[in-house]
Amino acid sequence: MPSLRSIAVAAAAAALTAGLGTPAAALTAAPDAAPADVRPAAWYCGYDNRPTPPSVSPGSTGNTVRELQCLLTQCAYYTGPINGVFDRATAVALRAFQNDHGIPYDGVVGPQTWTALRTCDVA
Repeated sequence: MPSLRSIAVAAAAAALTAGLGTPAAALTAAPDAAPADVRPAAWYCGYDNRPTPPSVSPGSTGNTVRELQCLLTQCAYYTGPINGVFDRATAVALRAFQNDHGIPYDGVVGPQTWTALRTCDVA
């Protein structure tokens, strides 16, 4: 009799095969190559997994800023280090992101900006 784990693995492989052709293709497909229904509903980098982290602004430090930097990188706005320091490069990337998404720039990453970052289309 098959184990519960082997049944789950077979079901997952079948689901991947149905969505992307083969399990290998599903595992190696780039995010921008995946069908829209396979892309995540929201992006999370793992530094701060709250849907709406607390607001951060220039001078802030820590994992919430790392999450911001990672999301700005994922959305193709930031190319600096993910170091947890809200510095000038982070502020410049944030200004461009907010401008492109119709969010007034005030130097603060608040709920509206977090939502836009979590759902941006990857370039």
